[in-house]
Amino acid sequence: MTLSRRLVKHALFIASAISVAVSANARADELVVSAAASLTNAFKAVSEVFEQQHPGTKVLLNFGASDVLMQQIVKGAPADVFASADQKAMDKAAAEKVIVPATRKDFAANSLVLIVPTDSHFAPASLNELTSANVKRVAYGDPASVPVGRYTQGALQAAGVWDAVSAKAVLASNVRQSLDYVSRGEVDAGFVFSTDAAVMPDKVKVAMNVPTQTPITYPIAQVEGSRHAADAQAFINFVLSPAGQAVLAKYGFKPAH
Repeated sequence: MTLSRRLVKHALFIASAISVAVSANARADELVVSAAASLTNAFKAVSEVFEQQHPGTKVLLNFGASDVLMQQIVKGAPADVFASADQKAMDKAAAEKVIVPATRKDFAANSLVLIVPTDSHFAPASLNELTSANVKRVAYGDPASVPVGRYTQGALQAAGVWDAVSAKAVLASNVRQSLDYVSRGEVDAGFVFSTDAAVMPDKVKVAMNVPTQTPITYPIAQVEGSRHAADAQAFINFVLSPAGQAVLAKYGFKPAH
């Protein structure tokens, strides 16, 4: 096992332990929403508006890699709503029977981008340029547990450069860690969602838009056995509503359809 993968596994373990501890401390009147890391800023804003419209409800947000959140729910961590950054993580949740299938809806779309530090002169015309000897380290989410990593792997495989680029990989435990690696100049380039790149315009810049094999869509669903089923459905309805969609749009998310 490479050092990079060991570090990711350790980070995933720590993140999982912390998130489970946070969820376990949720009060009885709190609605626990487990959401993909790329939704961090947008869902904080969504929750503020939702709470204003539902004064009796307090939303507790739990962010992380979609697969890690799914595993937390499978293992019994309290959660009422699950929002994933790709369909595969939600499919796994459905297979584990931890979501209510009828409540599953796609609520947002995103795109994949290659970013570099703002002071970088690397401006690739294609993904093939990542194979250059001048590019030493490339950050992206671990495809085994992070949706952005799966999209990245698919794009690199389609371009025929997966083997060469994966040899330079610095694996991240979630998309925001990939963003951090680039923003600190610890890697030459990194793959994130376009909405993540927009979070740090002073530290990273988009080097190119990356086509993906499948559309990047975000599904949301009520967790099976939720103690706050009515509030969970109300939150999902708000996310899908024009008001919720307007908040998501402010953070760069596109409509799912």
